[in-house]
Amino acid sequence: MTPVFIKAGSSHRAAMADLFRDVCRSGDALPFTEDTPDAMFDAMWLSDSVQSYAALADGELVGMYKINSNLPGRASHVGSATYLVRPDMQGKGIGGAMLRDSLERAAAAGFRAMQFNFVVSTNQAAVALYEKHGFRIAGTLPGAFQHKALGYVDAYVMFRSLRTAAP
Repeated sequence: MTPVFIKAGSSHRAAMADLFRDVCRSGDALPFTEDTPDAMFDAMWLSDSVQSYAALADGELVGMYKINSNLPGRASHVGSATYLVRPDMQGKGIGGAMLRDSLERAAAAGFRAMQFNFVVSTNQAAVALYEKHGFRIAGTLPGAFQHKALGYVDAYVMFRSLRTAAP
């Protein structure tokens, strides 16, 4: 399935916040909890410092992603991103479509590389997808994530240049 990507706005906020909380509730992929305050969600996903996109299929939100500078100033040429796919839509190619779209948009925005600061090691689908698209594990954060079912597991920092073509 290839969704349509549109710039996320206030009309998508409720569905995006619901998806964010659903993914947080699962406790296996994001470091946030489902009780993350609305103001924090808005700052992370809808502020002027991020480019957020809604992934729509038949007019419904099936996923979302955001791109932002990993750090300001002398590191602002390195981007970062976060991807969320609706749990009932996982395994249908939406994550890959979002990743490819985000890499194109990040390169067009002038980012020279992408860095993911916190990829949960047990999220094998995400790790495999990122590696398939040229990301490499740059470091391991031992026991950095408290998985809801597995306890403390590692998290990875993953990196790739945007100056080389994606597979």
